[in-house]
Amino acid sequence: MKLTEQLQQSLNAKRFTLDEFSELLIRLLDYGVLSRDESQVETLLYDRYVQLEELVLDYLSPLHIRVQHDTRFGFVRVFPPGARVPGLPDDDNQAFAGGFRANLSQQEVAVVLVLRAEYDKALREGQVDDQGCVLLSLEGLGIALRNLLNRTLPEKKTERAQLFRRMRQLRLIHFIANAEENVDDAWLKIRPSITSYVSEAVLDQIRGELPQTDNEEPQAHDAVESTLFTRPEEAE
Repeated sequence: MKLTEQLQQSLNAKRFTLDEFSELLIRLLDYGVLSRDESQVETLLYDRYVQLEELVLDYLSPLHIRVQHDTRFGFVRVFPPGARVPGLPDDDNQAFAGGFRANLSQQEVAVVLVLRAEYDKALREGQVDDQGCVLLSLEGLGIALRNLLNRTLPEKKTERAQLFRRMRQLRLIHFIANAEENVDDAWLKIRPSITSYVSEAVLDQIRGELPQTDNEEPQAHDAVESTLFTRPEEAE
């Protein structure tokens, strides 16, 4: 019996179609993350994942793709072979050097680092809501960015909007109220998934790679790899 036929039988038993299974996998591998509270679409797909989790893991297992499922906060994130994942045992497989990686610019890396640092600070102070999120103003983010890394948020509205759109695509933040208008009194929420995206070891590594200047524009060839896809040997 072919693999697809076995899969079809398993899906039929759970009352799902092969197209629904494909839609789930394509979305998960394309975005790298599913967050139940992001949208109606992701709520549907996350709930589908919960019902099909065993089949998804079986399907991805031969590829050595690692999956982290946080049932408390309702998100699923995938990691490539060999990636070091906070909360999961190390994998003996070496990560590939190919395209299953997400590149972040230096500006994006800087913001991710500060978001993680601010989340850790709030966690120590007990300033975390029931969903595991941390409230942070854009003004507070700008101050932390300057104090920690001597950098600033982009001055142009379009560049700043693109930056925060990227953070949202990675499911690291929520926008609140008029945050999308990029005014200083706007607020955002840092999601708990930031802790699985940036480990302490890799956070220290990337902090050391960032230039300590506001004026240098990141070039395409200078893009720093996302901590999500850092090879184990690079994180040492």
